Amino acid sequence: MRTLITLALLLLSHICLAEQAKVAIIIDDIGYRKTDSHVLKLPGNLTLAILPHTPFGPSLAKKAYEQNKDVILHIPMESESDKLLGPGALISSMDEQAIRDSLQASFDEIPFAIGINNHMGSKLTQQYSPMAWTMRYLKDHQLLFVDSVTTQHSKARKIARHYGVPSLSRHLFLDNQLTQTYISGQFAQLVRQAKKYKRVVAIAHPHPETVTALSYLIPQLASHDIELVGISELLPPKINEQQLLHTD
Repeated sequence: MRTLITLALLLLSHICLAEQAKVAIIIDDIGYRKTDSHVLKLPGNLTLAILPHTPFGPSLAKKAYEQNKDVILHIPMESESDKLLGPGALISSMDEQAIRDSLQASFDEIPFAIGINNHMGSKLTQQYSPMAWTMRYLKDHQLLFVDSVTTQHSKARKIARHYGVPSLSRHLFLDNQLTQTYISGQFAQLVRQAKKYKRVVAIAHPHPETVTALSYLIPQLASHDIELVGISELLPPKINEQQLLHTD
């Protein structure tokens, strides 16, 4: 029986190696500016991360949803620098009910969002209890989590896996510097990582410089045989243990 499981896993591994490389590009910080709508004109299957309770967040989320794009909530989380978080934020002084109520209010506004990623959060993502309460909520509502990795000490994804929440991590930011040279260089790194690892998550922002750069960079993915997909398509396939046990 163990041999059959091993063979099935090896077969799955070979299939994954042969599959086309895929990348997801999440556009964070959507909602405060009317000009954020410019990202909807970019080519390809981008994922939009909407800040909760913002002036343009719900309408832009709806437009993205109507374009069949993945929409997630960009939930502000407490940082080590004590930066202003904005509405819908999760902080370490909140108890479990307060965290659940805050998340529910954010999802009530955009009910078709399929999960969350963290806005800031270098302090909160290192703490077990707040992240455990967050993951319990996501698990209860069958939602996904993307760790933006704002600190290398984040415990968020480990806790997500513990609670059975589908999760991914950010591999690189595309626009920490707003120059065409920098963004193009980061995009080239995205291509290299995609060819090597097959599944890569990048994060960018709705800056005019970023939109301009992505408008001509995204079409280049096809020449590298890389597919731009929504974040949900990068989730690892679920392995049905019973199917493995009954493999002929």
